[in-house]
Amino acid sequence: MSTAQPPTTAIIGAGISGLSLALALNQQSIPCTVYESRSAPLNIGGAITLFPNGLRVLDALGIYSVIKPQGYSFDALYFRDAAGNLTETHEFGSEAKYGYSALRVYRHVLINALLAALKDRGVRVEYGRKFSHVITDDEGITFAFTDGSQEPAAILVGADGIHSTVRKVLYPDLGPPSFVGQIAMSAAVPTAQLNLPAGADLREHLPATFVSQQHGAFVMAPQGPDGSEVIIAKQKRVPVDPRREGLAAMLANKEAHIALLRENADAFPDIVKNAVSDIPIDQLFVWPFYVVPRLERWASWEKGRGRVVIVGDAAHAIPPSSGQGVNQALEDVYMLSLLLGNKGVDEAEPLGFWQKYRQARVDRILKLVEQIDLRRLPTDEVEEKVVKEPFELGWLYGTDLRGDVDAWVRDNAKE
Repeated sequence: MSTAQPPTTAIIGAGISGLSLALALNQQSIPCTVYESRSAPLNIGGAITLFPNGLRVLDALGIYSVIKPQGYSFDALYFRDAAGNLTETHEFGSEAKYGYSALRVYRHVLINALLAALKDRGVRVEYGRKFSHVITDDEGITFAFTDGSQEPAAILVGADGIHSTVRKVLYPDLGPPSFVGQIAMSAAVPTAQLNLPAGADLREHLPATFVSQQHGAFVMAPQGPDGSEVIIAKQKRVPVDPRREGLAAMLANKEAHIALLRENADAFPDIVKNAVSDIPIDQLFVWPFYVVPRLERWASWEKGRGRVVIVGDAAHAIPPSSGQGVNQALEDVYMLSLLLGNKGVDEAEPLGFWQKYRQARVDRILKLVEQIDLRRLPTDEVEEKVVKEPFELGWLYGTDLRGDVDAWVRDNAKE
């Protein structure tokens, strides 16, 4: 067991949520260490969309100014019919209204920015250390890695994704996440391949979702600082295969997914046909949609004993179609850090407030996902009970986490 330092907050997972939590805790003068099972920083391909609510957190952490020049900023997603006619506009951000436009940035750019900030602050990130189990939670936590080594911690945080191992500490009898029979496929192609009119303003055309009532939706969004690359994407329902090996084989068949991206392209405008004309197989990504049951608690918090918390997809998996997964994880960790850094309230109460507040927002986002699927999926794949409603997203983008935490602390401070 390591005895070089007193127990700190141990964060399992060096993805965006784990690294952001470490930076947020450091701002609150709470010592922490991040442990990652992989041997090196996560460097998977593809970009993510950061919305004003997530960017506000990254700004508070000093990261926004670093990544903004490396991403593509925009304010709206256009919904167009199969003929290319504008039918609806989905607000993604606004500097005037929320202080931030949306930002599409490569995932590794954000991870590298977070790692650099942690290095500057002397926060340790240890690789090749895969969490196994908790040994004891009496007067703090002692936990083990798969190599047999052990570490102490005052708090153990699972930021290890939808297939979280730390979640099993809270729910030892809970099975693995369930595949819901839906996947998202995406690929990156050069914007020049779209053959837009000479001198066209890219932001007047993209990002866009082209919708066919018979064939579903085709999504296109620029990425890279100059918008020189475009992500193309589709959602698809597939037969549910309960065998993990069957699912793995399906996900590995990249040629089949390229064919699915091209399927029914003739039903869409020329911009879509051009987009799928040449799809590099090394730029193809496939995401299966998993769900976990609604969890009664995201934390085990007992005075004088060890404390375990799960955040992000480990606590509440949000379907990729919402675009809010990373953004909600950022909200989780920033709000958690503010509450842990406040010493003016009883120890356990902030965690109850945190989960109630965060669960309410996740529930509203799941309703938003229903609205997105209503627009993206073919008509015969949409549940009849879902009624199409206009998008109103001020509640999502304009949230003030620090203000809400400060108000709660004022109302619940010790006498």
